[in-house]
Amino acid sequence: MAPLDTLDATFKAYDIRGTVPDQLDADVCRRIGAAFARFADCPRLLVARDMRPSGVELSEAFTEGATGQGVDVVDLGMASTDLVYFAAGHLDAPAAVFTASHNPAEYNGIKLCLAGAKPVGQDTGLDKIKEWAKEGIDDIDGRHGEVSHQDLLGLYADHVRSFVDTTLLKPLKIVADTANGMGGLVAPAVFEGLPFEVDYLYPELDGSFPNHPADPIQQENLRDLQAAVLERGADVGLAFDGDADRVFLVDEGAHPLSGSLTTGLVATGMLAKHPGATILYNLICSKAVPEVVSEHGGTPMRTRVGHSFIKQTMAETGAVFGGEHSGHYYFQDNYRADSGLVASLVILEQLSVAGVPLSELVAPLDRYANSGEINSRVDDPQAAIERVAAAYEDAEQDRLDGLTVGVGDWWFNLRASNTEPLLRLNLEAPTSDECDAHTSEVLALIREG
Repeated sequence: MAPLDTLDATFKAYDIRGTVPDQLDADVCRRIGAAFARFADCPRLLVARDMRPSGVELSEAFTEGATGQGVDVVDLGMASTDLVYFAAGHLDAPAAVFTASHNPAEYNGIKLCLAGAKPVGQDTGLDKIKEWAKEGIDDIDGRHGEVSHQDLLGLYADHVRSFVDTTLLKPLKIVADTANGMGGLVAPAVFEGLPFEVDYLYPELDGSFPNHPADPIQQENLRDLQAAVLERGADVGLAFDGDADRVFLVDEGAHPLSGSLTTGLVATGMLAKHPGATILYNLICSKAVPEVVSEHGGTPMRTRVGHSFIKQTMAETGAVFGGEHSGHYYFQDNYRADSGLVASLVILEQLSVAGVPLSELVAPLDRYANSGEINSRVDDPQAAIERVAAAYEDAEQDRLDGLTVGVGDWWFNLRASNTEPLLRLNLEAPTSDECDAHTSEVLALIREG
């Protein structure tokens, strides 16, 4: 049985995640189910899971905990995370999906949201749920909740397709690497009936990830997709993570698009449909993103990193779209939730209309060189941040999320990890040589302690 003191390690900033069974087991999930039912304070919950084998037992235990509180549970079966967000909006009910996203096979976890796909994070309920799960909540006397089953895949696919004019779509050739994750279920449902020729890599739902990790932000996990795009002469490659809420693209020459370039591309597509709209981008996105948004008549707005901040800002500002460098893309008409497949279709519509290769479509957005995210393990992250801040005291600085420093035509952001003694550096400069030189300069300051 997993000890309850593991809850401090498994409850993260935005979700619950740990190894099975030493950190997450049926008993712990039963307690979390009861705690979430109490916190959500509603007559019914939605529960789903990804393809990890442990998800069956863990989700059933969670359901037992919830029904013990007199709450009915709608079992959605296997589902992608964005399908669950759609369900929470469409059915106006809180939801839990058992997934560890891109983590290795020995992990599982739970992403929670309230009705309307409203996020539940550390400061918006997860801490209270953890506290109640530790204490344990007795079943209520009297009525136990009932369990029913519902399949929303078809409605979800219709919803995703509603973001584009399907009559404009052309017979593009696509390779989709679903990495044995939930994309193997949802992508075929969305693309069915559209004029695309889609080849799938590793579409079998297999939570042991026998081919490669379902983590497309790591370049090595794109190699099979890149080779297939070139071999098959495809127009675009799509790489989904384990729970299929994120997507990364490669162009017809097998060159990967960063999350920033994809954000800029989706933003231009959304502004074509919503002229003058507000577009959100997190503060580690390329400065090309706000430039492109302004050039297309939109209003760019910078946010902290993390879905709860972006969704809150979207609700406050009425922004139609928000993007993160990490491959999360949020849409106001998707209950402000993220969806890799919605983002994919918006770009495929642009490709269809433009009639040019993806590399040509994205070229005007590719303006700067970036370091990628570089992690440094340090004894005292805050002391290191202050040391770097002091070294650039004459530059523009802000503390919206970590430390952001602008030094003429280059800039960087330095943020502490929520869970480890790590500092994450993202730096951007006009050229690769300048980017490399400035990156070395800042890393030397970070690591000198």
